Amino acid sequence: MKKYIILSLLGIISTAIHAQDINDVLRYSQTDMNGTARFRAMGGAFTALGGDLSAITINPASSAIFINNQAGFTLSSQNIKNSSEYFGTKGERKETAFDLNQAGMVFVFYNDDEESDWKKFSLGLNYDNMSSFAGNSFVRGVNPHYSIGDFFLSQAGGIEFNDLTSYNGEQKYFINGDGRRYLNAVLGYETYILEPVNDSPENADYYSNLPIGSYNQASYTTQTGYNGKMAFNFAAQYTDKFHFGMNLNAHFVNYERSNAFFENNDNPVFPDGETTREIWYQNDLYTYGSGFSLQLGAIAKITDEFRLGLTYESPTWYRLKDDLVVHTSTQNVDSSENSLPQSSLTIEAFFPEYKIQTPAKYTFGGAYVFGRKGLISVDYSIKDYTTAKLKPTDASAFRTENILIADVLDVANEIRIGAETKIKNWSLRGGYNYEQSPYRNGKTIGDLQQYSLGFGYNFGATKLDMAYSNSQREYNQGLFDDTFGTAKTTIKNNHIFLTLLFEF
Repeated sequence: MKKYIILSLLGIISTAIHAQDINDVLRYSQTDMNGTARFRAMGGAFTALGGDLSAITINPASSAIFINNQAGFTLSSQNIKNSSEYFGTKGERKETAFDLNQAGMVFVFYNDDEESDWKKFSLGLNYDNMSSFAGNSFVRGVNPHYSIGDFFLSQAGGIEFNDLTSYNGEQKYFINGDGRRYLNAVLGYETYILEPVNDSPENADYYSNLPIGSYNQASYTTQTGYNGKMAFNFAAQYTDKFHFGMNLNAHFVNYERSNAFFENNDNPVFPDGETTREIWYQNDLYTYGSGFSLQLGAIAKITDEFRLGLTYESPTWYRLKDDLVVHTSTQNVDSSENSLPQSSLTIEAFFPEYKIQTPAKYTFGGAYVFGRKGLISVDYSIKDYTTAKLKPTDASAFRTENILIADVLDVANEIRIGAETKIKNWSLRGGYNYEQSPYRNGKTIGDLQQYSLGFGYNFGATKLDMAYSNSQREYNQGLFDDTFGTAKTTIKNNHIFLTLLFEF
């Protein structure tokens, strides 16, 4: 007799069929510490310093510190190691990626009126790759409790049987609201993962063809893409003490992810009907769109040595589109363990345009300059992730997610420390960056720590800089939800930056 399984799962996260959720919000709310090699070597602690092309992305007043016009670009290479543990089984994947990490220029204009307190102003244009999505992961293990069939079962619950049978086999489907649950239910029904309790058109109860036992599971994820930011900068110097600036930022998102989930079992077959032995579930996601944000900043030269900086970064307002191709295939057997013909279904789904509002960010900085010998700088930033939102906020599909964001996320603090010393034409640099978890529990995504060092050589009108950074962060996230099973993941990133600068 077939076993009835009733299970209520919390919802869909990253490896399930994609719907806009807290993972999307965090993907575009968190940024990497990229930029010029000097900026990266000093941990990004430039709020009170300025005078660096990537410092403009932190404090728009930075361009008013420049003495001469400057242009430059940065190339980077990163090696990502993703280690996971799922029900005691370990997996590992490595990825190497190369990027044009930064490119920009600043033009400085001096005021010819010597009696004016406005000494100069500057115009800047700088592109930074704020986040690189390159990477892959591999999770595997034996789940002693739950099958992916339970996920499909939970998605189908409450959907009337005549709605499932009305699916006309079209390969393209437009998802809105609860349409994503319907799509999952169709995938499960058409590939014989689940069956209706009875054939009544109004029936909304289903059972799974997965026998009770343990399940061998593996999840493969590959992702590519970037979140780029183009800063259009204006800044000015007032007297010898104050610098003010503003950025108008254009953001560009291009994200691709392919996830394949495989499960098989050798649990006892049902004495009548079919038993599902293997499930292959794959979804390929493409997200693209753009955004806008505003930054205001100031730098005050308190003494010849001591400087203070302050900057405000508004939320980024994104407009995004998701396209998705979902495929499910199964291998079933009869009561005698004879293999039945394989069942499969592929659907291309489109989501309506949606919006994400990321949290605002406030940064305070202080720096002490030892003349021409060197400097030390410290930045402190604060970001309230509970203010992030999926929009439209009154949409039923986003109402639950926005409540979840406010409940489980938290205010995160960040500290950046940088130092530099100069020996003739050489510069030696070091930095440290600590960023708190955006989650209140501090475990779903752990704290981030980054160490960096680098050097530079001044040829005169040309400068060459190099930096190396190492970062590590831990994650504890479920394949479908925390009930289904949590994979413990550690991501280590080794990053090399090379910058070439020109003054003119």
